[in-house]
Amino acid sequence: MSKPRQLHLGAFMRPVSIHTGAWRYPGAYPDANFNFNHLRKFAQTLERGKFDAFFMADHLAVLNMPIDALKRSHTVTSFEPFTLLSALAGATERIGLVATASTTFDAPYHVARRFASLDHISGGRAGWNIVTTSNPDAALNFGLDDHMEHDERYRRAREFYDVVTGLWDSFADDAFVRDVTSGLFFDPSRMHVLDHKGKYYSVRGPLNIARPVQGWPVIVQAGASEAGKQLAAETAEVIFAAHNSLADGQRFYADVKGRLDKLGRARDSLKILPGALVVVGDTVEEAREKRAKVDSLVDYANAIASLSIALGHDASKFDPDGPLPDIPESNASKSGRERAIALAKRDNLTVRQLAQRLGGFGGFAFVGTPKTIADEMEEWLVSEGSDGFNLMFPFLPAGLDDFVDKVVPELQRRGLFRREYEGPTLRDHLGLARPSNRFFAPA
Repeated sequence: MSKPRQLHLGAFMRPVSIHTGAWRYPGAYPDANFNFNHLRKFAQTLERGKFDAFFMADHLAVLNMPIDALKRSHTVTSFEPFTLLSALAGATERIGLVATASTTFDAPYHVARRFASLDHISGGRAGWNIVTTSNPDAALNFGLDDHMEHDERYRRAREFYDVVTGLWDSFADDAFVRDVTSGLFFDPSRMHVLDHKGKYYSVRGPLNIARPVQGWPVIVQAGASEAGKQLAAETAEVIFAAHNSLADGQRFYADVKGRLDKLGRARDSLKILPGALVVVGDTVEEAREKRAKVDSLVDYANAIASLSIALGHDASKFDPDGPLPDIPESNASKSGRERAIALAKRDNLTVRQLAQRLGGFGGFAFVGTPKTIADEMEEWLVSEGSDGFNLMFPFLPAGLDDFVDKVVPELQRRGLFRREYEGPTLRDHLGLARPSNRFFAPA
């Protein structure tokens, strides 16, 4: 008898909460972004809850907000992800560790080396979230005046991926013989020189690190534009998606899984995990009160700045009490712009209302009791809206503790979520195969 489908749960930790009012919530840790003791406890709590992964988002610039908004936001700055996740690898045993690394402002060799190192240090728990970076201020930190055009960034990312994964395959799994008697440390015949020459990169190789424990760290992608979805279908093993409803999730799920069919990939080789804020109460009314409280702690300056980022235009110039005007396309994130416009139309929101919604967290949310939240998650899973979720917590530590102590046991009782980890690696948690080495057959 086949095992019923189970939810996969990641935790989107930026490295704390994405909600801009979270740091002001009663009982929250205002300094958590830069307090390793707090972050270690969060990761250990997630591991106690048997989460698949801790996902560390990253930014290559202070967010492009007006200074009055910047000074009120705890999401502006955070630790460099590899440094933090390497430290968390030593403080945890099983939970996956996923980091963002940009293909626009880094070199493939650096990225390949860092993730291979993290995979070895963690015993096979690393994942790479491939991003192309849409923040225009990031370009200014790397000697550029403006961003590369949107679709060009994705074409470049595709070649970047080919180089990184090729470098991870530099050595066969059995290359390092370490024969003390003969003095042979590694077998040169089991080493491959990549010698890549493409449109964007020229990289000789080989990587100066043994093949990662997982073969390749798990490949994660979050783009929702046409270019982003195609890149994900070709390369990704996990998609961190963003939807406003189950119907949106079902359309996206069918679209991307259909692309896998055309590429000859098994449908289960790619897990789709939409982002969702989760607010837990003993009653639905209590959960709603918690959400209203944390939303009330968002300053309007931050709200209008968040809307400007989403749209790629200065929303402070719009009539705050009028409808959202027509927004031309820009070189910013297309999916973020489209979601904001769709939200305004769907709920008939004024600019002010839309800004307040986006200023805290404007995406999908589960707000309810452990039972109602489990009901909704189960519906998403069985109706092919998702393979699980990338969860965000409205405030910490209480919001995280509420989910692990109350919702996880309900999901486990229903047989929807693991009670114990079944293996040591992130690939084990996700049910993903270890990729074969493209250059070497097993000995």
